[in-house]
Amino acid sequence: MQADLLSTRQGLLTGQTSPVAEMERCIAVAESPLCKNVFLKTQFDAARHVAVAADVRQKPLAGLAISVKDLFDIQGQVTTAGSLALADRPPAVQDCTAVARLKAAGAAVIGRTNMTEFAFSGVGVNPHFDTPANAAATDVPRIPGGSSSGAAVSVASGAAFIGLGSDTGGSIRIPAALQGIVGFKSTARLVPTEGAIPLSTTMDTVCALTRSVRDAMLSHEILAQCTLSRSDAPLSSYRLAVANTMMHDGLDATVTRAYQRTLEKLRQAGAKIEEIPLSEIAELGAIQSTGGFSAAESYAWHRKLIELRADQYDPRVLARIQRGATMRAYEYLDLQVARRDWIMRIEQRLAGFDAVLSPTVPTVAAPIAEVAPGPERDEAFFAVNAQMLRNTSMVNMLDGCAISIPCQCPDELPVGLMVWHAAMHDNQVLNIAWQIEKLLQNP
Repeated sequence: MQADLLSTRQGLLTGQTSPVAEMERCIAVAESPLCKNVFLKTQFDAARHVAVAADVRQKPLAGLAISVKDLFDIQGQVTTAGSLALADRPPAVQDCTAVARLKAAGAAVIGRTNMTEFAFSGVGVNPHFDTPANAAATDVPRIPGGSSSGAAVSVASGAAFIGLGSDTGGSIRIPAALQGIVGFKSTARLVPTEGAIPLSTTMDTVCALTRSVRDAMLSHEILAQCTLSRSDAPLSSYRLAVANTMMHDGLDATVTRAYQRTLEKLRQAGAKIEEIPLSEIAELGAIQSTGGFSAAESYAWHRKLIELRADQYDPRVLARIQRGATMRAYEYLDLQVARRDWIMRIEQRLAGFDAVLSPTVPTVAAPIAEVAPGPERDEAFFAVNAQMLRNTSMVNMLDGCAISIPCQCPDELPVGLMVWHAAMHDNQVLNIAWQIEKLLQNP
């Protein structure tokens, strides 16, 4: 694993390295085969200028490289959301709020990252700009996870310290889990979505990929303009739940081994872990049977564009968006009511617990060849997509917060542990994940 942002910042403050040296290192990685298909646009010279002028004692991200998912506006650039259908959009007149906040903290944007078209998949495949390969897999090219695919590879490879992305059903946490890095999905309302192309206005969350939990904490403070309370409380002071219903179904051998090993380490460290059924999770299929928020809300945004340019869409993405065309107004309103009731009941179940633990995704990353674009692989693609989204998407329906942290051994493919809770438990979830990360890194 590459050095995290805070370790690098300490080196900057002590003179062991410089913003210029760090920028050149990141650019070298970005130009290497590790980042093939990762960036849709680079701006290395502009990033170099930021690094040269950086004042490391004044700004927390001074001169350090970040990447921006092609979902977010950057002044003077065209935001295409990984699609050909938006290629002739006018350039953005200003930075979106999230980019502006990162730049104000001193960050240097090195480029716009590839993504699942319109953020509508957890796999990370893009038929227009090719698919960036998982940075953690060396055996065969494996899926990066989506939809923040390029953002995750940029962080895992060492090209960027922060990958700005989005999470509507797991698009930050899935690629984090599959590539052995950290992805934090905050409570959605905490970071403005202005200047981002929407997938679901109900569930879209602007958040980031990093290399450590402490980097995730700093990134969240910048994006949400908040101050977290950092706690060194031991794991024995927390009451943690393990949700059995559905979230443990179909785990592959590597995920099962890493997850059970992690739970045992936590128990040995004194964590109080209780298994709970949380049977309400099984209701989500029925609640979303008419298509869910993403289908309805994405269709509302895309319907006119589809009339003009349906042939320029990824057919797999187009099919999912068009499901929203059949949802009736009363069904959409019923969905909102059902969600509020479901959230209330889940929150009641979780009362008294400090966080819940689950596998982030049930399997390790599949080979790209199994799900690459092509109708002959559609069945496999949609099966993998459903696997990727199953555990993570329920947190979005909950309007909750969650973080994925790596829990595999060095000789295993990456596996993510998801630490999560209901809305506005962000500080608590981050502190618990921080303690778990330290435990796993110091066996």
